[in-house]
Amino acid sequence: MTSTTKSDAATGALRGGPRRRRVRPGGGRGAPLPLLVPALIGMAFLVVPLVALLVRAPWRSMPEQLTSSEVWQALQLSLICATAATAVSLVIGVPLAWLLARVEFPGRGLLRALVTLPLVLPPVVGGVALLTALGRNGIVGKWLDSWFGVTLPFTTAGVVVAEAFVAMPFLVISVEGTLRAADPRYEEAATTLGASRFTAFRRVTLPLIAPGIAAGAVLAWARALGEFGATITFAGNFPGRTQTMPLAVYLALQSDPEAAIALSLVLLAVSIAVLAGLRDRWMTAG
Repeated sequence: MTSTTKSDAATGALRGGPRRRRVRPGGGRGAPLPLLVPALIGMAFLVVPLVALLVRAPWRSMPEQLTSSEVWQALQLSLICATAATAVSLVIGVPLAWLLARVEFPGRGLLRALVTLPLVLPPVVGGVALLTALGRNGIVGKWLDSWFGVTLPFTTAGVVVAEAFVAMPFLVISVEGTLRAADPRYEEAATTLGASRFTAFRRVTLPLIAPGIAAGAVLAWARALGEFGATITFAGNFPGRTQTMPLAVYLALQSDPEAAIALSLVLLAVSIAVLAGLRDRWMTAG
């Protein structure tokens, strides 16, 4: 052993052991071919359709396409209904997430499964379920019609209900995860100091989980804006009343493909904006 090696070993011993080299994931080597090829195919499968949408976009006629009265009505209705659906999801979804995260009761796992079911349920099936529940002859809708004169199917309110049905699980999952990560001892400390459970929730818990609520609200809003199946099944496709942007895209695709591409680009831009807004949260979580 040379004197230099002995000196390095002694220095390492004084510092608590030999120094270790930091090894990067993959050891700095290239990806193996059996993994690289499927990865590139998967990337192309996801990216090429979006690139094709940009390539085939009618950029010259885009201003004319997006300023037509039909498109403006659909866009305005989509924004209003998605915002209203998000508000409904916040009012009833945040307490539901708190119940799932903080309260122990029999059947909580089953309730969580039912709450998240719309995430995997085909949207058309969700629309049929809403019709059987809230339609004029539905198990709840017939009482709403006879007692209060409220009819939800094929109305603007029906669009809000359909969008909230498919979007609220995104909010519930996000808020419940944030609640489980938050330390419940802050709430317990507030209650021991004389605050009620609701006051502790309002003054202590809500500020702690505000980032999770914001992220869940953005996801719910984006999901509501892009909803198609449940909306057309439960609310129909009436211009100016229930025709949202996805329905306008579907209708335009049958007669004017360029208009359909232009409308699709608007929804694509919204989706990119949502991803950009949530990027910091995802990077922090990673």
